[in-house]
Amino acid sequence: MPEKLLAVDGINVGYGDVQILWDLSLEVYRGEIVVILGPNGVGKTTTLKAISGLLQCKTGSIKFNGQELTRLDPHKVAELGIAHVPEGRRVFPQLTVLDNLYLGAYAKKARGSIGKTLQYVFELFPILHDRSSQMAGTLSGGEQQMLAIGRGLMSLPDLIMLDEPSLGLMPKIVTSLFQVIQRINQSGMTVVLVEQNVQESLAIAHRYYLLETGRVALHGQSSELMEHADLRSAYLGM
Repeated sequence: MPEKLLAVDGINVGYGDVQILWDLSLEVYRGEIVVILGPNGVGKTTTLKAISGLLQCKTGSIKFNGQELTRLDPHKVAELGIAHVPEGRRVFPQLTVLDNLYLGAYAKKARGSIGKTLQYVFELFPILHDRSSQMAGTLSGGEQQMLAIGRGLMSLPDLIMLDEPSLGLMPKIVTSLFQVIQRINQSGMTVVLVEQNVQESLAIAHRYYLLETGRVALHGQSSELMEHADLRSAYLGM
């Protein structure tokens, strides 16, 4: 039986008086890629923000490696081994590529392995090595996305959460990005992926959760959803 790494149980989350997630539950096992699907506005990004501590749950439980997260500050969640790469990249434009990567290694367990982890990131994204002294704000959109993922990897997380990593990128870059995500997973890291690119996501993910108005409408093996055209049409408009 695979080890359960993340357990989200019946969380209710919102912004002020506006509730977004309603009794949402999901599980992630160590070594998986789990993709969270659904149209805009159904709560995918809110789910990741709740897990990483950026949003507080009104009720419900989030456990990571058996430890409750719902009352922890985001930096404490990160120190426990969760890296959150948000939508829109959010690099520090006035800092160099190298300085952005160093900032990702602030967690105690990451500091002693900076050189080794940096080498791993440069192997995944050789262009970052070539651009290491360049200001992050001058990179292309695809290069900034690579930098954002690389910065997340620098913390040596057990779980990396990627929010819309392919958004706004050219198809050729999207294909190579998904290949890298698969390589990251094959190295032993667990991945939670929020994506609008359904076909590419299901092709690399082990399991999926499909959200509808803040609730889980459907979940299961990715291969099953790939094979059922009627489900893809009904829920995803494919």
